[in-house]
Amino acid sequence: MNIIKRSQLSFAEKQAVFELWNKEYPVLLSYDSMEAFEGYLHALAHQSHILLLDEAGSIKGWYFEFDRADERYFAIILDAGVQGRGFGTKLLDLARQYTNDLNGWVIDHNHYQKKNGEYYQSPLAFYLKNGFKVLADVRLETDNISAVKIHWRE
Repeated sequence: MNIIKRSQLSFAEKQAVFELWNKEYPVLLSYDSMEAFEGYLHALAHQSHILLLDEAGSIKGWYFEFDRADERYFAIILDAGVQGRGFGTKLLDLARQYTNDLNGWVIDHNHYQKKNGEYYQSPLAFYLKNGFKVLADVRLETDNISAVKIHWRE
């Protein structure tokens, strides 16, 4: 696997990440069109991207950071075929070389379904193992998601 860092994604990379997003995240968080996904990305300030590529150059993982409400946020999506093999930790370790403070929202239950009908498995244990703290009293509750805020500081 190869890892590359980008400040902006090419159109082809956006397309691959859009497909990965819709495949691995719960259906309620999916985007109906590439244009809608690009609109989401366009609204994020000071983006940074790290891509995990297989030997053929296909994107198997995406880490991204952005600024929101005077804080640095991030998210990671890994293809199910590479989960549990240390790649998420590698992406986090690389990202933490460039920042000392990260925030994220994590679905903390296994009730949502993915597009393929499987249940989305909460990555909360992964983040705890990687040094994040759960801010249990800070939740994101919308029509599409119920999540808890996590935070890491060097």
